[in-house]
Amino acid sequence: QVQLVESGGGLVQAGGSLRLSCAASGGTFSNYVMAWFRQGAGKEREFVAGVSRNDGTAYNADSVKGRFTISRDNAKNTVFLQMNSLNPEDTAVYYCAARTLWPNYLRTSPNQYDVWGQGTQVTVSS
Repeated sequence: QVQLVESGGGLVQAGGSLRLSCAASGGTFSNYVMAWFRQGAGKEREFVAGVSRNDGTAYNADSVKGRFTISRDNAKNTVFLQMNSLNPEDTAVYYCAARTLWPNYLRTSPNQYDVWGQGTQVTVSS
């Protein structure tokens, strides 16, 4: 069973940048659709960005388009989320997720992912 561990969260000022990493162990990382979700205090978990298993397709939520970039390095079993132009509304716990089930095309609902990391806190101050 694949395990996911996020890192790279922290406290940044508005307008700053942060890069999150998600390291996968076990399983076959290159076979999985990977995604980032976030959940702010008192809010529902929402899709942020996803990437296909072969790096051929990436998709960002409207709220982060032009600011966030998801990428993956299958050789390192790692997925990244580069976050630029952060604002306080980006404050949330960010979760890495994998869909190991078939079909494994990119999906945007939390219920469509079966493996989750523990989350990493991102706090953006104004």
